[in-house]
Amino acid sequence: MRTLIRGGTVVTATGTLPADVLVDGETVAALLDPAHTAALSGTVDRTLDASGRYVMPGGIDVHTHLEMPFGGTFSSDDFETGTRAAAWGGTTTIVDFAVQKKGASLQETLDTWHGKASGKASIDYGFHMIVSDVNAQTLKEMDVLVGEGVTSFKMFMAYPGVFYATDAEILLAMQKAAGNGATIMMHAENGIAIDALVAQALEAGHTDPGWHGRTRPPDLEGEATSRAIRLAQVAGAPLYIVHLSARQALDAVTEARDRGAPVFAETCPQYLYLSQDDLDAPGFEGAKYVASPPVRTKDHWAHMWRGLRTNDLSVVSTDHCPFCFKEQKELGRGDFSKIPNGIPGIEHRIDLLHQGVVDGELSPARWVEVNSTTPARMFGLYPRKGTVAPGSDADIVLYDPAARHVLSASSHHMAVDYSAYEGREVQGQVTTVMSRGEIILENGEWHGQPGRGRFLPRGTCQYLG
Repeated sequence: MRTLIRGGTVVTATGTLPADVLVDGETVAALLDPAHTAALSGTVDRTLDASGRYVMPGGIDVHTHLEMPFGGTFSSDDFETGTRAAAWGGTTTIVDFAVQKKGASLQETLDTWHGKASGKASIDYGFHMIVSDVNAQTLKEMDVLVGEGVTSFKMFMAYPGVFYATDAEILLAMQKAAGNGATIMMHAENGIAIDALVAQALEAGHTDPGWHGRTRPPDLEGEATSRAIRLAQVAGAPLYIVHLSARQALDAVTEARDRGAPVFAETCPQYLYLSQDDLDAPGFEGAKYVASPPVRTKDHWAHMWRGLRTNDLSVVSTDHCPFCFKEQKELGRGDFSKIPNGIPGIEHRIDLLHQGVVDGELSPARWVEVNSTTPARMFGLYPRKGTVAPGSDADIVLYDPAARHVLSASSHHMAVDYSAYEGREVQGQVTTVMSRGEIILENGEWHGQPGRGRFLPRGTCQYLG
């Protein structure tokens, strides 16, 4: 199947240009001068009119939690519903987290997650590995998994008794990563201190969702981020800070990058648009916005946008971890510490970031860079993914930058009963999505199929020598 995409503006991380795109089978064959494509009309199987629209690489969300166990329940999107919702929002690749249980091997954990995704995913996917049990066998298996294309390992300085790793365990894993080329991803919050603050709040009778934010102060995110950076420096390993939310943590990352350290960080849309005011919503409504790190006071927003402009924040992911308000978030009614942590967002990342373009926070090229190109390079997928260029997979999104629509649970495709952005109007909307040359979404009609998504073995971080 040969497809010609005509009349659009191609947007990549390097800029914008009027160009037509020729797709041959699963890959991009050429970018063409629009003045010279008329001669191709008889040699293609179909032509897509992209007039007035951006033609850009599909989004890459490198932080999702589909069908993830948490607190006696599971996140409400599985690989079928979650990847379909991602595609509706213009994301054509995800990297999800396989979660090691205490006592389990990394290999059996990976096999379990392959089973979750196989036959369900409608877009391509890879895996990171959450390491929650550091021992000699786990460290050996890290080498094995790198060979299988799982080249990033997430650790936690939070959640004592569940995922928490000591500084010594973190250092050992970082030393292993320094030797095999893997990237350590860090949830950087001081979980020991946070648990003490949570206990004090509950003892004082503070049980509402707003206290989730008050017991996880930004200084404890900043402290943990700084500590993780110093541990990585000792180990000689690169470091990727996940879901950075606070100015104090950004300051630590900025300082490290300014001295040339291989430190990278992502933020998420919730840290650009949601705040402590949402956590403090009347009644139990604030439970909808409980995630860790928590959404911060509004004064942190400007720092996050600045970090994106300066590249001290290199990636925007979603940390999509949806739990239904009824039956799941309700588990924490009367005790904020038992509210399942997570906010749904896999469908709305690209639109919310485009609103930043509309508002003058980002250029169109930077928008594509943080939602697609840098994630691909960071996690060993470029140039197969993350750009529109000859030889790349034809993961292509046609995007109308002028369209307006309202985000709502009544219209989204995520398997969750509320929207964290209910009633928010955004400018910009996906109109067509191609995954490896196949149109899976066009003009509001879904054409994708469960199981067509492929597992992506990844290389190592492409920002390192």
